[in-house]
Amino acid sequence: MLRRKFSKYVVWAIMAFPAVWIMARYAADVITYGGAVHETGLWSAGFLVAALWATPLRRILPKARLSKFVVFHRRALGVASFGFAALHTGIYLWRKVPLGRVLSEGIRPDLMAGWIALAIFIPLALTSHTRAVRAMGKSWNVLHRSVYIAAALTFAHAIFSSGRPGLSYILLGIWALAILVRVIKVRR
Repeated sequence: MLRRKFSKYVVWAIMAFPAVWIMARYAADVITYGGAVHETGLWSAGFLVAALWATPLRRILPKARLSKFVVFHRRALGVASFGFAALHTGIYLWRKVPLGRVLSEGIRPDLMAGWIALAIFIPLALTSHTRAVRAMGKSWNVLHRSVYIAAALTFAHAIFSSGRPGLSYILLGIWALAILVRVIKVRR
């Protein structure tokens, strides 16, 4: 039990490191505003894809250490995805103050997709703890299935708002493969 708890803290530290690295480089003017926004968005999407692969991996490779690891840390991966999305949004907002500028840009379809995805992620992040799972019962599952809508919006946002969407396309493909595996396994 102690080993598992320790491994959770190690995983959290590893997942937090890219945020520290990005912010240190941004503060030192090593990367630009656009680079910081882009990198935090990619990390958010990457952690989201990893979290959404937990069930397909468990179904494909039920005894593999990788699938057990991803399933065990699925919640942490989802929260890390939200954390990077929040950092992504925070960096964007810091640069776009005053609010009128944010609102005028926010109506663009590519940015609107990101805002709606974030709005969906907020209740998911707020209810990602064990007490919420118990208190909400079956409605927790219903709420958390909205992650698929948020993921689709996240990829639409990433692809259409980025000047460098290559990695976003790769992550979209990996996510689509996870959905395909879920559909095939459910039908069997």
